[in-house]
Amino acid sequence: MRSIRVNASTDYDVLIGEGLIDKAGELTKKVVRPCKCLIVTDDTVDELYGDRVQISFSYAGFDVTRFAFPAGEASKNLSTLSDILDALGAAGMSRSDLIVALGGGVVGDIAGFAAAIYTRGIRFAQIPTTLLAAVDSSVGGKTAIDMPFGKNMVGAFHQPVRVITDTDVLRDLPALQLSNGAAEAIKCGVLNDPELFALLETGDWLDRIDEVVERCAAYKRDVVAGDEFDTGNRAFLNLGHTFGHAIEHLSHFALLHGQAVAVGTVMAASAAGCPGEMIERLAECMKKNGLPVRCDYPVPELARAALSDKKRAGGTITLVLPEAIGKCHLEKVPVKDLPAWFERALAAQEALKL
Repeated sequence: MRSIRVNASTDYDVLIGEGLIDKAGELTKKVVRPCKCLIVTDDTVDELYGDRVQISFSYAGFDVTRFAFPAGEASKNLSTLSDILDALGAAGMSRSDLIVALGGGVVGDIAGFAAAIYTRGIRFAQIPTTLLAAVDSSVGGKTAIDMPFGKNMVGAFHQPVRVITDTDVLRDLPALQLSNGAAEAIKCGVLNDPELFALLETGDWLDRIDEVVERCAAYKRDVVAGDEFDTGNRAFLNLGHTFGHAIEHLSHFALLHGQAVAVGTVMAASAAGCPGEMIERLAECMKKNGLPVRCDYPVPELARAALSDKKRAGGTITLVLPEAIGKCHLEKVPVKDLPAWFERALAAQEALKL
């Protein structure tokens, strides 16, 4: 079992290894004394792993109840949040109890936000069941729900007490979910880890998934340690997200988050004026991992959608722009100039015939 220590407002370990889902209760018991526990999950994950995780926590001495909501981004809203809070209240849970987020990024985001606001803060643990959640959203303490006016626009910083990633669960994921998570791992490679990028561009890394998760979690650990509340260099983690969130929004979430980030990352490299060889290499890496690289939305719609991005600060928005594989920089851009950045990205896309 691999372990990454995260030092933040709450210190915790990210545990990575095979067969951990059936040990989740005992592994959590090492940092939380047995108490009342609400497992929050979605109906897809509940059917696959809900019973096993509930048994694990019950055997470890926790008093367990379970709440499942319909799977998908559409459930990451105020209504589902209210239902979770009602479930916490109905179970008579207090600040000394525990929420367990069992699922992908949607589950982790909304369960973590419920944990942040219930009784002004209750402990929670993350058991990510998607690669995207394992390499990105389960680490770092960002929690949120979506609103009609934007994605992740209402939320809080609230660190988990433990993250438990079972790589057997990840290996069993459908190809679409593996590729969705691969986009965030590729992002880490572009930001800081050329060796990780080289592994991922082979498209043949499933037998090294423990290493992929560990390298991504370690990089995010280091970023969060220096900027837990996202006021500085944590913005690097948004590579591809300003472009990608606009695409995701315009697709009405028909594109998965990782798919949109994949396109957005290629667009960021294109808009930054990276050499064609690098853009083509990045695009080929995405394609090797089953990800899209082309954007077909018009510039005015993209720019309008990007204006709702929560990373906007007044009249500017910070873009993460690649320079080379393993090196990027931040650039504050006036929002009035966003159309020009999208124009450059789409022009490069056409020139390279992506």
